[in-house]
Amino acid sequence: MTSPRATLVSLEDTPWYHCVSRCVRRAFLCGEDHFSGNNYDHRRGWIAERIMQLAAIFAIDVAAYAVMSNHYHVVVRIDQQRALDWSVEEVLQRWTKLFTGPLLVTRYLSEARAEMCDAEIAKVEELAETYRARLHDLSWFMRTLNEHIARQANAEDGVKGRFWEGRFKSQALLDEQALLAAMAYVDLNPVRAGIAETLEDSDYSSIQERIEAVPDKVDSEITATESPPVSLSPPALEGETLRSEEETQALPKIPLMPFDATARTPWAVPFAFEDYLELVDWTGRALRSDKRGHIAEQHPRILDRLNIDSERFLSHADRLLDAFGTAIGTPEAMTSLCARRQTKYLRGIRAARGLFAPQLAA
Repeated sequence: MTSPRATLVSLEDTPWYHCVSRCVRRAFLCGEDHFSGNNYDHRRGWIAERIMQLAAIFAIDVAAYAVMSNHYHVVVRIDQQRALDWSVEEVLQRWTKLFTGPLLVTRYLSEARAEMCDAEIAKVEELAETYRARLHDLSWFMRTLNEHIARQANAEDGVKGRFWEGRFKSQALLDEQALLAAMAYVDLNPVRAGIAETLEDSDYSSIQERIEAVPDKVDSEITATESPPVSLSPPALEGETLRSEEETQALPKIPLMPFDATARTPWAVPFAFEDYLELVDWTGRALRSDKRGHIAEQHPRILDRLNIDSERFLSHADRLLDAFGTAIGTPEAMTSLCARRQTKYLRGIRAARGLFAPQLAA
């Protein structure tokens, strides 16, 4: 039975989530359709760009993504506190970047605010709290992303109807081990699918984006004293519908989440970038059949730090999504989640014991 989204996305459990959306009938609506001969690779670019545009507006940061021919993956962190710290004006500015607002909001964000009565201002502030909740809501993030892409694709094809097969699938990432496994799984999707030979060739993926930015990596490695992304400027407003593609295609993009080796910064990936890149490269070579005999015996150090068995990590590198259900984590984290959800079992507990449980000495 399908679980309510509210039980699957709980910030009390974790702010980290792995999400997947698939095209209807898993057709190649974002790649090369072997039946029709049409190529829709440019739509993969639409999705990758839109993900980072939305990350600049929502209080949701992107750690990894991969856009494939008939589905995409994204690993995100929800920063509720950041949204709670925004002023009413900033909330309205961010929301109306994507949705046209009612007349009251238009007036509030203009010079006409001085002429508004107390009741009108109170109504605007009430609307702002609704928008604030949506701006750190994973469902609204994914809904806005998918609706935009569906409308673009349908307009290009001159058709109506569904583009995505249904609501997105999400997996809660309960600890560092789960986050590392999910990010590596996502970044290695192009290699695993055989559409890329190397990480550098993995088009429309976060690992390619990060590698291309390596000369600027020093600037992206952060310290705990730096600040989150800056505010956006206000738009012109009207109504209450999702803005058109023409209005939103020029929205600014935000960079991927930085890495923080100290793990002290909440809005950063809690690993050193060099360690993560070493792990993904090592795993990617293992996934390629022509390279299996040439893998270095020394496995990445980050696996030792997180107490993850290297052989079992490789065995789960291409089936993480299927091995786990609505959550990924160590056996202890999965058991604790069972108790909080008041359920006796979570799919993936056996996989967690194999992947994350420490190996006993012989």
